Amino acid sequence: MTESPGITARSAGAAGPARQAHAPDGNPVAPAPAGARTAADVVTAALVARLTEGLAGGDTTACHTPFTGEKLADLPEATPEDVAAAFARARRAQRQWAARPVRERAAVLLRFHDLLLSRQSEVLDLNQLETGKARLHAHEEVQAVAVAARYYGRTAPAHLRPKRRAGAFPVLTRTLELRHPKGVVGLIAPWNYPLELSVGDALPAFAAGNAVVMKPDTEAALTALWARRLLIEAGLPADVWQVVIGDGPVVGPAVVEHADYVSFTGSTRTGREVARRAADRLVGCSLELGGKNAMIVLADADPDRAAAGAVRGAFSSAGQLCISIERLYVHASVADDFTERLVTRTRALRLGTALAYGADMGSLASERQLRAVTGHVAEAVAKGAKVLAGGRPRPDVGPLFHEPTVLAGVTADMAVCGEETFGPVVSVHRFTDEDEAVALANATPYGLNASVWSRSGRRARALAARLRAGTVNVNEAYGAAYGSLQAPMGGMGDSGLGRRHGAEGILKYTEAQTVAQQRVVPLAPSFGMDDEKYAAFMSASLRALKALRIR
Repeated sequence: MTESPGITARSAGAAGPARQAHAPDGNPVAPAPAGARTAADVVTAALVARLTEGLAGGDTTACHTPFTGEKLADLPEATPEDVAAAFARARRAQRQWAARPVRERAAVLLRFHDLLLSRQSEVLDLNQLETGKARLHAHEEVQAVAVAARYYGRTAPAHLRPKRRAGAFPVLTRTLELRHPKGVVGLIAPWNYPLELSVGDALPAFAAGNAVVMKPDTEAALTALWARRLLIEAGLPADVWQVVIGDGPVVGPAVVEHADYVSFTGSTRTGREVARRAADRLVGCSLELGGKNAMIVLADADPDRAAAGAVRGAFSSAGQLCISIERLYVHASVADDFTERLVTRTRALRLGTALAYGADMGSLASERQLRAVTGHVAEAVAKGAKVLAGGRPRPDVGPLFHEPTVLAGVTADMAVCGEETFGPVVSVHRFTDEDEAVALANATPYGLNASVWSRSGRRARALAARLRAGTVNVNEAYGAAYGSLQAPMGGMGDSGLGRRHGAEGILKYTEAQTVAQQRVVPLAPSFGMDDEKYAAFMSASLRALKALRIR
């Protein structure tokens, strides 16, 4: 995932329909429906005042919409001293929150689930305005958060209950594993998924009895603040979730400095710095970082179904998704058929800015992202790559729009081959041998997500197990693995440390404690044994336990 950038020097104006229907031979533009809401309709002074109530900061900073560059709101800007004060408030609140029964804490998540689904239109508007996404891609965040709220709302009591463990000696040793909250979690959330990667990561921390001090990206703070207010409405004490807004290099280190555990999603470069700072304090951290994710299309795959999956995988959220597909490895026997379908589908995608369903792809989020995308494409073309679809910005739609792009002829000396583009660009490569495809897919320091397509589930799963990636999807790009909340999700190599989802997704926010009671006799010489006889007795006992297959 790329760095959280600031957004500067955008043209002002109201979010609305594009200025022309389409560029010649370019992707079409989805028309805005009659009566579509604008930024002014959604981000009102009353809304901003409600969302920012109680936030610390003497100065202000602004957030904008990528659709037009228009300023959405002025927000309180925190200092390192404000961060320290937020942690102090969170620590006081955390003690009372942790004292509540876990089922009571989990019930808050289930109430939040219902509120989120019933009021989703509010957050969909904010999400689109802050990220530039198409509405369907914003709804993916609603889905992911609702599933996380339901999963941890239902399973937190089982994950956190005291568990009997085998003792040092059967019958004589009674052992319990207990789980205690870490305390106050520092959560640093990125700009690209401001609902899922803020409240989605915070929910298991709250269920485990922690408080959270979160630093959202300034340009996506309204979505996170909306989620906070909704969770408070569901029953979370306000001080249990503190939000501090400000410049990343200033506020981010202050969050890490005070946290009992750090959850970070962002670039690999910044993730290394977060890990170093956490290690200096001997606190744990989980890091979801960059990816250069591969999709493998085997000879027996359905070309049309695989092409549709590649379009979803590469161009959802304009490719600004850590687990999106950037490399396509297609068996030579189906490559022509697959590529033809991929290009046709890509050229048909509708761009749009309306706060409504209908567009297939939205905007990039910042000038920095646009520069990265145009730079990768231009360099690849200069070195011999061929543009099969897209390949250019679309300022007629909005200042940060870029067409979904398919490249062929990409070679290892091109930045787009090995560096994370984090935009709507995918390259097509051919292979003839499955071992070759595995080697190519694994030829990256990243290891976040991958995808395999085949009519044979058994064949695809066998190949998937050979890929060096934290999640691998069969006949899907990313949604199947990410949506499987009982299973862990995270990266290998330069893609990060730790996991979200499943048992690890909540237990990482806890400290494990072992309480063991020794009964009847001590684990020491007794009944008149000397040391030598005790050692002989224990050796015989250990042999007997192994023979009895006791663990």
